[in-house]
Amino acid sequence: MTTNYIRLTNNLEALKLYTIKENLPAYIDMINDGSKTTIDALYELTEKEMNLKEQRAIKACVHTAGFPCEKTIEDFDFNFQPSINKKEIEDFMSLRFMENNENIMFVGSSGTGKTHLATAIGIEAAKHRKSVYFISCQELMIQLKKAENENRLDQRLRSFTRHKLLIIDEIGYINMDKESANLFFQLISRRYEQKSTIITTNKSLAKWNEIFGDSVIANAILDRLLHHSHIVSIIGPSYRVKDVLDALDN
Repeated sequence: MTTNYIRLTNNLEALKLYTIKENLPAYIDMINDGSKTTIDALYELTEKEMNLKEQRAIKACVHTAGFPCEKTIEDFDFNFQPSINKKEIEDFMSLRFMENNENIMFVGSSGTGKTHLATAIGIEAAKHRKSVYFISCQELMIQLKKAENENRLDQRLRSFTRHKLLIIDEIGYINMDKESANLFFQLISRRYEQKSTIITTNKSLAKWNEIFGDSVIANAILDRLLHHSHIVSIIGPSYRVKDVLDALDN
């Protein structure tokens, strides 16, 4: 004979409420011995289920953002890079800049922690269920050029524009041709004052005309990026060199 308890566990299984099902026997025991009221037991069971679903959603947001690795602000050695204002970075971690559709630009030599900081901020945004996407500048241009050649550029631009936070990594490592510069300008123009963008670059902003091969388009891009923007200049040694030296010392 099928009991209501069996029917209940079957229903929980069908509804995919696996956490409630797993914890149900223990809570029934607590109700029976008087250590939990029925209301408290039901509340705690549903709270466990909701917490698990929230953690799964956060994990999915982080995964779909495309981060190259998981970096946190706790992993960053501010003592090694004293030129960085830690309080300012902590303010970025509050995501206040996203509420105002502001941009962040990390400028510094290779290995100084630009990508680490950008990733840490992006992961924090993803954990708060914000739509985040991380992409290298080179890969971004490959995708935009491919879309243009396939007559679906508008669709691809709309896709990149819909993310609440777009992180474009490593601008300046490879110079762009005129076509790429125009495509990049279109993307930045669409996001201007609508969504937040984080940029990492190894080139000083005064040399961006070298990246885009045209001072007019470089200035047009910078004009939109710098308006409502925070610029973080990192002046210091490379973490990669530090890691190698630390390994040699050991």
